Amino acid sequence: MSVMRSASFPPRWLASGPGAPIAPSVRACKSMERSKSHKVYKQLGLYSLKKKIEDAVHRAEMMAPNALEIEEARRIKQEEVLRGHSLWDDLAKSDQHFTALADAIRLINDLKDLRYKAEEAKLIMELAEMDVISHELFKQAYKATLDVNSFLEQYELSKFLSGPYDSEGACLTIKAGPEGIASEVWAEKLLQMYTRWAKKHGWTGKIIERYSSKGAGTRIVTVEFESEYMYGYLSGERGVHRKICNSVDGSAVPRLYSASVDVIPLFLGGSINMPIDDNDLEISFFSAHKQFPFENGTEHAVSIHHIPSGVTAQSSGTSSSL
Repeated sequence: MSVMRSASFPPRWLASGPGAPIAPSVRACKSMERSKSHKVYKQLGLYSLKKKIEDAVHRAEMMAPNALEIEEARRIKQEEVLRGHSLWDDLAKSDQHFTALADAIRLINDLKDLRYKAEEAKLIMELAEMDVISHELFKQAYKATLDVNSFLEQYELSKFLSGPYDSEGACLTIKAGPEGIASEVWAEKLLQMYTRWAKKHGWTGKIIERYSSKGAGTRIVTVEFESEYMYGYLSGERGVHRKICNSVDGSAVPRLYSASVDVIPLFLGGSINMPIDDNDLEISFFSAHKQFPFENGTEHAVSIHHIPSGVTAQSSGTSSSL
């Protein structure tokens, strides 16, 4: 009877002699072991998922009430300031108060939405103990807790960024070092690093000026990030970034490439009144012809350096000599 039941299998699965009926039972045993293994892995995945959801819910329950209380107090304070302030006396100051009030109201709404997501995830976890929900609801709760963690991390970081311009956008300039094409390629890699970092966090950068090199690199590039707290995030990147790599010719002396990064605030609420004394400015310019005969044109550049702050603005271009 066992041989007749196995007739549907290909001939290579049939064995001669008394061991013939053993093959189907061995295959069934392997299948059962595999299904048990999948079940164990699934249970471990659900346990890890539940643990992450519980941690996020606990974090939201600990932080959200205090944060909501702080932002409510800030909103009330800004409303009192506006009620006792003549809006037409100082338009710039009035605009700052309105911006602070709008920021407090936005954070209050975001914190209320965060608390709702945390309560939703907590309810799903309670239903999970009763085995009345599906795996899809677990995914929904996990996605909600990802949003909760992302918001809380940004909120915590924003409280540490308490500098005078940390809440503004940022204008980032990358300039290749004097080492030639390799430094220009290094400057291009830095540009890709910053733009990918911003994209990962949901921010966008707009390239407003760029001078590319012939070796697939960048001589100088300026990027604007019109998002809140970008200056606070990026101000620490100001300085010279160096790359050290092994020499191509096999010598023991490593090669060093560099690119300088400068970051200045980009005022999102409009321009501010910042008086500048002409005596604090150093203005220089130069004009030079192209080095090669097949490159017709003259390159011009103007540089303005603010001595107290160390900020330098430069503009350059090429005019045809034909």
